[in-house]
Amino acid sequence: MIEFINCSKVYPNGTKALNNVNLTIEQGEMVAIIGLSGAGKSTLIRLINKMIPVTSGQCIVDETDVMKLNGSELRKFRRKIGMVFQSFNLVNRTTVIKNVLAARVADMNIFQTLFGIYSKEDKMLALESLDRVGILEKAYQRADQLSGGQQQRVALARTLAQDPKIILADEPVAALDPVTANMVMEDFVKINREMNISILINIHHVDIALKYCDRIIGVRAGEVVFDGPANEVTEDTLTKIYGRQLTEDEMMEKDSNVIA
Repeated sequence: MIEFINCSKVYPNGTKALNNVNLTIEQGEMVAIIGLSGAGKSTLIRLINKMIPVTSGQCIVDETDVMKLNGSELRKFRRKIGMVFQSFNLVNRTTVIKNVLAARVADMNIFQTLFGIYSKEDKMLALESLDRVGILEKAYQRADQLSGGQQQRVALARTLAQDPKIILADEPVAALDPVTANMVMEDFVKINREMNISILINIHHVDIALKYCDRIIGVRAGEVVFDGPANEVTEDTLTKIYGRQLTEDEMMEKDSNVIA
């Protein structure tokens, strides 16, 4: 379970990214966080693994106060939280399976890491992760030979190879065409349902958020202005989140192209 308790974040330049946020997210939920650029969406999900520390308040994950973790304790904690980004962050000149196996490095000794010696169990986990996202046949191809959608699936498989309880996804389909974006989102849903992994997605595509996520959190100017089931989101809800009514085209486009 993830709890945000009176969480606020003010950056050194004075920007108030979050203002007294209170949320509870149960294990196994599929949650989309929507809102304008600069609303605080990325800050919110990055509190969960302390990529960004709070200015005040608490972020509790499985009864652990994340903000109190440092050093080896924080590194160990982060192993159970996977992250998927808009940029795929792959090593393009190596194979797909080696990219996925990179997720296992944190559990290896220095000798194994230097010489790339992976256990049979690690290799099986990497192959299973690739199979789960439907690209097992690409395991021994170079990453730079894959399409954008396939590369994002490799990034997702790498996250699965961490054996996470939580996956944080920051604009995971923003760089993909609509067909491929839907395919990647179907992978997220499958993982969520079959593995009971909590998935939090920061996303600008409102239509995709409503289609694939069970719960919507709307953030505006650092505050949660909506939190409820996707099927309860109305035009009035979106107006409250975005400050004006969205057109059908705007709901299907990236925020960077649509909303200033």
